[in-house]
Amino acid sequence: MAVKERVGLVVSDKMDKTVVVAVESRVPHPKYEKIIVRTKKFKAHDEGNQCQVGDRVRIRETRPLSRTKRWVVADVLNRTVEI
Repeated sequence: MAVKERVGLVVSDKMDKTVVVAVESRVPHPKYEKIIVRTKKFKAHDEGNQCQVGDRVRIRETRPLSRTKRWVVADVLNRTVEI
């Protein structure tokens, strides 16, 4: 079975070693067939606390790490620039 991977945006990094990643998916409306954007939030394990809010990251599915955490940050694609 293939490993599931998603790309999303970090929306929260306030927990220790955990980030919340918002993943957008484009799906057609069941009746009207217009493409709509659905957003789902995943909690992902960030071992080194390296992610910040606004970073684009790739997350990979893994074994359950806690009650709500089943994803791990694979790599950071784009970093947020601080001004």
